[in-house]
Amino acid sequence: MAKVIWIDLWTTNSCVSYMMWDKSEVIANAEWNRTTPSIVYIKWDELLVGEMAKRKAVLEPKNVVYEVKRFIWKKYSEIKADLKNIPYDVKEWSDWWILIVIDGKEYKPEQISAFILKKLKEDAEKFLGEHITQAVITVPAYFNDSQRNATKAAWEIAWLKVERIINEPTAAALAYGEWKNKDEKIAVFDLWWGTFDITILEIWSEWTFQVLSTSGDTHLWWTDFDQRIIDHIVDNFQKKEGIDLKTNAMAMQRIKDEAEKAKKQLSAVERTEISIPFIITWSDWLPRNLEDSLTRSQMENISKDLIQRCKTPVKQALEDSKLSTSDINEIILVGWSTRMAFVPKLIKEIFDKDAKATVNPDESVSQWAAIQWWIIQWDVKDILLLDVTPLSLSVEVEWWLAHVMIPRNTTIPAKKSNIYTTAADNQSAVTVHVSQWERQFAKDNKSLWMFNLEWIPMMRRWQPQIEVTFDIDANWILKVTAQEKSTGKKQDVTIQWATNISDEEIAKAKEEWEKFAEEDRKKRELVESKNTLEALLYQIENMMSEQKDKIPDEEKETINKLIADWKAIKDKPDVTKEELDTEIDRINKEFQTLFQKYQASPSSPTPNPDEEIPDQSWENKDWETVEWEVIDADK
Repeated sequence: MAKVIWIDLWTTNSCVSYMMWDKSEVIANAEWNRTTPSIVYIKWDELLVGEMAKRKAVLEPKNVVYEVKRFIWKKYSEIKADLKNIPYDVKEWSDWWILIVIDGKEYKPEQISAFILKKLKEDAEKFLGEHITQAVITVPAYFNDSQRNATKAAWEIAWLKVERIINEPTAAALAYGEWKNKDEKIAVFDLWWGTFDITILEIWSEWTFQVLSTSGDTHLWWTDFDQRIIDHIVDNFQKKEGIDLKTNAMAMQRIKDEAEKAKKQLSAVERTEISIPFIITWSDWLPRNLEDSLTRSQMENISKDLIQRCKTPVKQALEDSKLSTSDINEIILVGWSTRMAFVPKLIKEIFDKDAKATVNPDESVSQWAAIQWWIIQWDVKDILLLDVTPLSLSVEVEWWLAHVMIPRNTTIPAKKSNIYTTAADNQSAVTVHVSQWERQFAKDNKSLWMFNLEWIPMMRRWQPQIEVTFDIDANWILKVTAQEKSTGKKQDVTIQWATNISDEEIAKAKEEWEKFAEEDRKKRELVESKNTLEALLYQIENMMSEQKDKIPDEEKETINKLIADWKAIKDKPDVTKEELDTEIDRINKEFQTLFQKYQASPSSPTPNPDEEIPDQSWENKDWETVEWEVIDADK
């Protein structure tokens, strides 16, 4: 049986594992290190990856690419602010995506990632003595569909077939539970070089692992902490020497290396010295030396806002899991960054208990990826992994409302169907608009895909039954199907490359969700009242049309005037929910007698007059059976 490797492609370093019998083992690279720097050097026909590439960074910074993972499937506008901190060239590509430019050649971020993967694959092949074609890969929990698939593409460019995509914090948690045999609820505090995730899991002694919730700040990069140290050093040098080093790429690369070293040293000591001889030669042709120092308290002070940002995702994850800090049995630290001194203090502050260091924070993700393939390959029944989707998936209904089909933190694989109907009489097509986010209106969310279901039979409003199904698999690939029930006419789409949600946008979405929650709730209630009033007006007009021969002329005139008044209120720009609800109550009271006197024909979608008008409120609907939500008219 062919060997399968399990690669954890980090922003700064990467790691490879494989299964030795029933235990996962890390593969050392050709330089005999257990991790490989995720760095690529390109000059003419020379390509170096890892430690050799890193050594080139000071002398040839424009030819060395690092931290490419943070640019995967992002628009130029999203990373423009970060470009001032990197020495290599990045340009805007078609549709606003980015390309990395080295020696006049253009590379996509996935191609650079593929160079790193190829190196890891070759090192693994030398170690194992055979050809490798398959891999299990890990990604940050908050990677969206496009980022997952762009990462998958990088693997395929390196001639590796991806068998499974796993969330990094989930993988780390399972590495912790690899040899456990008791029931626990654990939190994985996952602070890598590239992102911060918090995942809450429940582990049962019968080897079942269920992710209860996941949250994070995908714009909290550990390199942001490095940048604070860099800025501190550069600012001090400018105050002392009057020289701004930010315009000198070589000097900035040397400072970047020293800042990283200082950060690591401050995890063990209270103070570190920073010394860079001949940092620059100035206009007087005299070389300048950089001498500085940094204490642990200084570093924590200049980074205190970044440290505090770790608290919000933890609070959200606990809230989503419906657990309190006292319910958490263990806190597992993942990623080199968790070795920093402030992390244990922060954990103690949040959970009132100490974190565990029972797994290697650098290797745990790769090791569990290896275990996961072992489970898949040998169809192991004793171990069950239940992961979750991090963001809600919705379909747009009338008045731009986002009806959530699969809520965030839903266990995957997941499949959900719902019946929708049309917004107008004789509507021959509907547009199915899929979005991803936590806002209540589709226009405020991230659009994933839009497609039309056509050739709907001519029917009155609300009569067609259109079943929309969301089916998301274990790799977070979403298939959306829309089917008109009477004809069986169907349209579907598999959403992989279309989401284009950046890390910044996801972080912004979480912030907006909290910031605008009350405002969105009020807007939604107003829209729902408008929907209810519009539905009642439609029923009345339909009754007037079908029963025109039974209704006296003087009563028709009164009803038509009231209908005109109600339409004016509904369309009033500054109408309030209270005004709408008052008119809804008035309609129900004034037309109760009319519904009893002039019942609509059986073919009408109008409810039985003896029945209560259906509750249109979002919270009270039975979403499994409701047929009152409508997909907007042809777009």
